Amino acid sequence: MPEKNSPEALDPDITIVIPCLNEEDTLGVCLAKIEKVKRNENFSLEVIVADNGSKDQSIEIAKSHGVKIISVTQKGYGAALMGGISQAKAPYILMADADDSYDFLEIPKFYRKLKEGYDLVQGCRLPKGGGFIEKNAMPFTHRYFGNPLFTFLVRRWFNSPVNDVYCGLRAFKIDLYKKLKMRCQGMEFATEMIIKSANLGAKTAELPITLHKDGRIQHPPHLRTIRDGWKTLCFFLICAPSKLFLLPGTLMIFLGLTGSALGYFGASWNGISLGAHTMLGSSLFIISGYQAFLIHILSLDISKKLELNTLSLKSKIQDIISRSGFWLSFCLFFAGLMMWVMVFIQWKTYSFGSLDYSKTLKLVIPGATLISISLETLTFCVFKNWLNVELISKK
Repeated sequence: MPEKNSPEALDPDITIVIPCLNEEDTLGVCLAKIEKVKRNENFSLEVIVADNGSKDQSIEIAKSHGVKIISVTQKGYGAALMGGISQAKAPYILMADADDSYDFLEIPKFYRKLKEGYDLVQGCRLPKGGGFIEKNAMPFTHRYFGNPLFTFLVRRWFNSPVNDVYCGLRAFKIDLYKKLKMRCQGMEFATEMIIKSANLGAKTAELPITLHKDGRIQHPPHLRTIRDGWKTLCFFLICAPSKLFLLPGTLMIFLGLTGSALGYFGASWNGISLGAHTMLGSSLFIISGYQAFLIHILSLDISKKLELNTLSLKSKIQDIISRSGFWLSFCLFFAGLMMWVMVFIQWKTYSFGSLDYSKTLKLVIPGATLISISLETLTFCVFKNWLNVELISKK
């Protein structure tokens, strides 16, 4: 019968999942620290190294420590973690990187916090949350720009209590993990977990930790600042489309309609006269704002596909566009075309000679605007119907 803290233990108290990609410089150090925890604590550990295609001696090092090795062919930080977590036997999971930047000797305090009833226990490296960063352990841009920005957004947009959204040392209940239905296979995995946990109202705690300097020598960090930062930002905006699309789009439409009305009626004050040129500039606001509004609706569907509990404003206008988009597109196109026909008739009256642009453009510009948004609506309807088919086929 296996001992409580042997690799073969059938009922471990907590599973440690370590994503691994060419970590021979530091993997052994991390596993040695976990072995020390095993010897000194009275709870049982299961260790899973989720290998993501290592070409060095990482697998041999893991084997020498007698831990479970899971081969994950799908590339990505999140993919490796999901592969490892899927094989976990324990009710609690702790995930941490294999670069020796996180101290595995801190496992007990995470385990004890979970035992207090928390669903998610997040490490915090930043001083704001009581953490500490060793010299040169975190790039300047990550420490003072990227991480604070994403942390601010996750706190402001999703009401998460965390102060270090990108910390890779965290522990959670397997029951919570199953509810999250994680999708992101890259570095966005870390923020996806925080956002979804906040949306579900998961009981979350934060523990201050020390971030040590990356111990790897032969391989550079896997994180790519610009690429992964951009992907994370895009994911945030999909999770909260009203922040990027609905509110700015509504404001642009309002400004565009206001400017068009003032230009059409030739408003003026303090020697400033508005006319067709004002209408032309305002039409850009209307078209761009309407496009943002349509993308907002599509983002809601994508959020459902990602199984995010995104809270967004609902309106009858969204309902009309979604349900009667093809008819709306036809009506907008017809109205715009009629305006152009009216101008054509005037042009014919003048034997196709010169026209008074200050008057005719007041019909040409609204007509062009209506035709443009009619085509946007038609494109939206086609894509939305395709997306709905995709959503149904995935269920």
